[in-house]
Amino acid sequence: MVWVVIAAFNEAATIGTVVKDLADHGYKNVIVVDDGSQDATSKAAKEAGAVTLTHGVNRGQGAALQTGIEYATTKNPDVIVTFDADGQHRPEDIQAVVKPVKEGKAQIAFGSRFLGKSDVPLLRKILLKAGIALVWIFYGVKMTDAHNGLRAFSPEAAENLNLRSDRMGHASEIIEWVRREKIPYMEVPVVIKYHTSRQGHGSYLQAVRVFVDMVWRKLTQ
Repeated sequence: MVWVVIAAFNEAATIGTVVKDLADHGYKNVIVVDDGSQDATSKAAKEAGAVTLTHGVNRGQGAALQTGIEYATTKNPDVIVTFDADGQHRPEDIQAVVKPVKEGKAQIAFGSRFLGKSDVPLLRKILLKAGIALVWIFYGVKMTDAHNGLRAFSPEAAENLNLRSDRMGHASEIIEWVRREKIPYMEVPVVIKYHTSRQGHGSYLQAVRVFVDMVWRKLTQ
């Protein structure tokens, strides 16, 4: 049984479609963690059929994923998948990240847009490549895509995960944890759908925040 965990903040416009699309592809065990949204994110998620958990205040994506993953581990899952709320991930790629975990080839599988056929905007590609370089410099881990939100965890890995980076630094924290604990992992090709309407200033600001959070987390360890 696959459980899908989605962290959502002010995603009322997309979350219902994302949850319904997952259900249409056979993934009906979906947990949406509304991270203190000021819009109708919770309502839209519930109406689409997701189990909906809420944070009273906005704590950040890392904290929301930790809440959802902890809940998912109580449901006797075969695999737990993290999935973004903005419609950029494809449900059909879930099988790709789930497969190596179910087959025992890895305890964590990371989706990689650079192994897949994603048409990544140039500025975002530069920021992502910089993040990949920092992951190698900081943690000695070679990855092709260090900040892809589509991942699959075995139940054992999920139960041992304890994210302390509430916000965007959680992605590098997961990679550091994988290296430190020598957790078997794989990267698999996936596709990210970049929507022109969402690729404005706010989108690139978020990418910069990912970069800054990773550096800040390393400097304050």
